[in-house]
Amino acid sequence: MATSLYDFDAVSIAGLPANFSAQRGKVVLVVNTASACGFTPQFAGLEKLSQDYADRGLVVVGFPSNEFGGQDPGSNDSIASFCQLNYGVSFPMMAKVKVNGSDAHPLWQWLKGEAPGLLGTQAIKWNFTKFLVGRGGQVIKRYAPNDTPESLRKDIEKALAAPAA
Repeated sequence: MATSLYDFDAVSIAGLPANFSAQRGKVVLVVNTASACGFTPQFAGLEKLSQDYADRGLVVVGFPSNEFGGQDPGSNDSIASFCQLNYGVSFPMMAKVKVNGSDAHPLWQWLKGEAPGLLGTQAIKWNFTKFLVGRGGQVIKRYAPNDTPESLRKDIEKALAAPAA
């Protein structure tokens, strides 16, 4: 049974294994993304957070999902190209996943259980839902899609200032 972020693996957008145990001791912001969503411009803010805080231990990780309005129908290659060309995304992007339902990626099942949404709902409601995970691998907070990356700075700085568990 998973007890922290470090218990999970994924596949990178390039098709390579990605083991979250490699992020041990870092603060991780996990985001479900989409290339054709009203919130898609948040890629720029996420990249800014990544650039501003990487040297202090922040890792932003994007997980494309096509579950909400079919807003990320492309292949992993086309999604990667879109993110890099349009927003200069350099933070790790994972292969497209499901974030809801019985086929949801195990990491997303765990994240939702650790930090339920409004009124205790576990489902991800839309693209760009974000989870902040502390240096010890535990979820600190869940953010709604309309919470801008910039609005997370105070929480990120607090998490970065905390010692690793």
